[in-house]
Amino acid sequence: MFANFLIGLREGLEASLVVGILVAYLVKTDRRDQLPKVWLGVGIAVVISFAFGAALTFGPRGLTFEAQEAIGGTLSIVAVGFVTWMVFWMAEQARNIKGELETRVDSTAGGVGLVVLALLAVGREGLETALFLWAATRATGDTLAPLLGALLGLVVAVVLGVLVYRGALRLDLRKFFTWTGGFLVVVAAGVVSYGVHDLQEAAILPGLHNVAFDVSGTIPPGSWYGTLLKGTVNFNPRTTWLQLVCWLLYLVPTMTLFIIRVRRPSGPVTSTPVAATADQTHPSPTITEGHPA
Repeated sequence: MFANFLIGLREGLEASLVVGILVAYLVKTDRRDQLPKVWLGVGIAVVISFAFGAALTFGPRGLTFEAQEAIGGTLSIVAVGFVTWMVFWMAEQARNIKGELETRVDSTAGGVGLVVLALLAVGREGLETALFLWAATRATGDTLAPLLGALLGLVVAVVLGVLVYRGALRLDLRKFFTWTGGFLVVVAAGVVSYGVHDLQEAAILPGLHNVAFDVSGTIPPGSWYGTLLKGTVNFNPRTTWLQLVCWLLYLVPTMTLFIIRVRRPSGPVTSTPVAATADQTHPSPTITEGHPA
């Protein structure tokens, strides 16, 4: 549940910040009449994301067991690819996202272009979230708890986004995305292992019965600590050699590259305004972009 909460929080906060930047820039430049187009784009993106999640959940039903496992394993690996790209992209672009979005707003000249801009900016986050949440939920078990965790994370993200926009909260973006990014790399490694297991059960990959370790007696899957490990890092007490090798081949180089990336010198600490409204009843909120912890 915690892993899904973190996914919902991180992706939801990214989307909330994007919307906040778009809205604040339109208000600051006295283009309030364009705000409905932003909300239209956001609404379409949300609908598409939910439809995509529903298709992932209900689409494979009725297929053979092997076909379901093949689809699940393949999409799990694809989800890991997307989330890995997202983690590294945010580590690189967190400080530039505001200026990039404002430039795109100016280039659209309003109209349908603004709807498309909001749709693409929020829709990308929504599709990534739906895919990775689906994969992570399959890895931790098809129960209600992972979905509740994701929903709670999204709700908290929206609240934080509103507080940032209103100037009631300041966030260190680099620190936030560094810590959550590192944890998501660990979660993604567990999804890789689960995806490999699915492909083994579909008879696409070999070695289903070549077990590297089986600690089910020590860490029962139904115990509270077994559930905790499963829900946070997708730990499987019975792991095959191929799962273990793939887990290591993903986790070690990816985490190493991520740590190198976030430790790279990135200039002085600055405060980047997220919203500067024409209405002076609210102070201009900022997001602090400091060095990673």
